[in-house]
Amino acid sequence: MKSLKNLIIPVFLLLSLVSTAQENEKTLVYKFNIKDEITRATWRQTQQAFANADTLGANYFLIHMNTYGGTVVDADSIRTKILESKIPVFVFIDNNAASAGALISVACDSIYMRQGSSIGAATVVNQTGAAMPDKYQSYMRSTMRATAETHGKDTIIAGNDTIYKWRRDPQIAEAMVDPAVFIEGLIDTGKVLTFTPFEAMANGYCEGIAENVDEMLRKIGIDNYEIVEYQPSWIERIIGWLVHPVVSGIFIMAIIGGIYFEMQTPGVGFPLAIAILAAVAYFAPLYLEGLAANWEIAVFIAGIILLAIEIFAIPGFGITGVLGIILVFTGLVLSLIDNVNFNFENVRIEGIGIALTTVILGTFCGFVLSLYLGKMVFSSTAGPFKNMALSAVQNIDEGFISVDTTLFNLRGKTGTAATILRPGGKVEIEGNIYDAVAENGFIEKGEKILVTKVESVQVYVEKLES
Repeated sequence: MKSLKNLIIPVFLLLSLVSTAQENEKTLVYKFNIKDEITRATWRQTQQAFANADTLGANYFLIHMNTYGGTVVDADSIRTKILESKIPVFVFIDNNAASAGALISVACDSIYMRQGSSIGAATVVNQTGAAMPDKYQSYMRSTMRATAETHGKDTIIAGNDTIYKWRRDPQIAEAMVDPAVFIEGLIDTGKVLTFTPFEAMANGYCEGIAENVDEMLRKIGIDNYEIVEYQPSWIERIIGWLVHPVVSGIFIMAIIGGIYFEMQTPGVGFPLAIAILAAVAYFAPLYLEGLAANWEIAVFIAGIILLAIEIFAIPGFGITGVLGIILVFTGLVLSLIDNVNFNFENVRIEGIGIALTTVILGTFCGFVLSLYLGKMVFSSTAGPFKNMALSAVQNIDEGFISVDTTLFNLRGKTGTAATILRPGGKVEIEGNIYDAVAENGFIEKGEKILVTKVESVQVYVEKLES
């Protein structure tokens, strides 16, 4: 009996410890914010966030949303990632889930909204707010319908009838895109559907209303939890910093300055390396952000090649150089614009203005700064590289000339033909013999001559009439 008692006590203590550990174990919620325009960077960070959640073994993935939308392509990629997630994905709409934000929200397993927020208005528009052609709308309509259908149907038994009801009605999702959709008692034709929180709840597009994330988790039934929030990596922060227009302008200045200094120095050296590094730093983050396409970078490189040919192979400056400048400028500008090939329908006017201003100011400042630094750096008296520059001026009157300057003093002097000039020969002037050319006809030996001019170290004479 005593041995049985000794056995029961340890088992009871062990069960108590397990029970306490289970009570203290927290539910891990991984939180990812979408609070800006949805771009290529958002999609890239979404992939990182889901990978981090998997690594940490998160129980739930929470999207904290407040966006007016963004690019459909990136939003569709995020939607697919959510639908493929093995971790339940919730979204808390803090204020807005419009356009691409609505598509992402509909993909989530549960939608919670704060009072005063809205979801919908998923019509595809360009940057001016005008609706895109129907081929874009058709794609968005089908995507919204398909996303709503992934949440399945509920089976309702009514007497002898079995009724299937969509958990999220695909027609409602389509009405968020197409103003031609009519749903009796909900939306008339000519209007795009947008839900308030209570309207969304009544129509299956919201599971609950909460004022903040904590209240939302409590309504889900999660009381003991830990939230781990996604933080952009240092690479993401650097990319975000590099694509800033001011930084892009500085890179353009470095490109222009490097090319200028390389042209001023013999051979291939440090300035060219600076220009290449600046070009890589300029295009690489823009390429990762989906702004700079391969062909736009190729246009820039082609322009540089044409300029090199014009400078080093073709004398003067002509069509090759002008075409090179145009291609370099075009490549730099297009890489800052969110165009798709030659389709500029989605490009904002202000975006084009920012791109043009950045490139023009960067080029101008780079050229002016290059001239100034060229004078300062290679100054013969104060520059740090003064010994690399010629510090003396070789004036002709100080004897710095490759010819005998005494010949120039012969002009107007007289002498005698030392040989026959026909027309070349020799003349004697003040006891010295010089090579000379007769300007008019032949001059016999012994005849008087007059020096008329001295050009290109050649003495010209004429017969002096007696």
